[in-house]
Amino acid sequence: MRIVIAGGHGQIALRLERLLAAPGDEVAGIIRRPEQADDLREAGAEPVVLDLESASVEEVAERLRGADAAVFAAGAGPGSGAARKDTVDKAAAVLFADGAVRAGVRRLVVVSSMGADPRHQGDEIFDVYLRAKGEADAYVRSLDGVDWTILRPGQLTDDAGTGLVRLEAHTGRGPVARDDVAAVLAELVDSPATAGLTLELIGGSAPVSVAVKSVAGN
Repeated sequence: MRIVIAGGHGQIALRLERLLAAPGDEVAGIIRRPEQADDLREAGAEPVVLDLESASVEEVAERLRGADAAVFAAGAGPGSGAARKDTVDKAAAVLFADGAVRAGVRRLVVVSSMGADPRHQGDEIFDVYLRAKGEADAYVRSLDGVDWTILRPGQLTDDAGTGLVRLEAHTGRGPVARDDVAAVLAELVDSPATAGLTLELIGGSAPVSVAVKSVAGN
């Protein structure tokens, strides 16, 4: 498979790139800064420089053409203001999804956030973030041209992954290691039977492959 990942230098994306590249999949990561390229190469991914805050939908589609799957794992990140929650967490996700449709990439996996809701109330930065993610998710769900799956992890940690998770439509809040989020994403990319699902993810007791097969109905 060829998989293109938006936000290719993110903490989850770099882990995902290593997982996908190891068995021989062709992986490309979209990055904003050229100086991030070596980190992607080290992870086994092809660096693709493109700023999703200023790119056109055709520029995104050009980078996605020929891919079997696309993963949106970009984020404005902690410390960013409300404006970038809108331009990255919402607008870039919408742009990436539109690019996938235009490029004919059917499989789209989106990394969202637990609590994402377009109707979320409040004016704090995290409130704006949850609203932006919720609006992006709602847009992706409205598209006919992609087989989407939305993943909403709980509180992210840098603990070593256990390979054991809880993956359901509603899990309740809880922590989850970034290692395990990446492992679930790697399974979801190759699990088109999960298309149309919005899933929450926390640490749990089910092996990753078992958890994904369970929600896929297998």
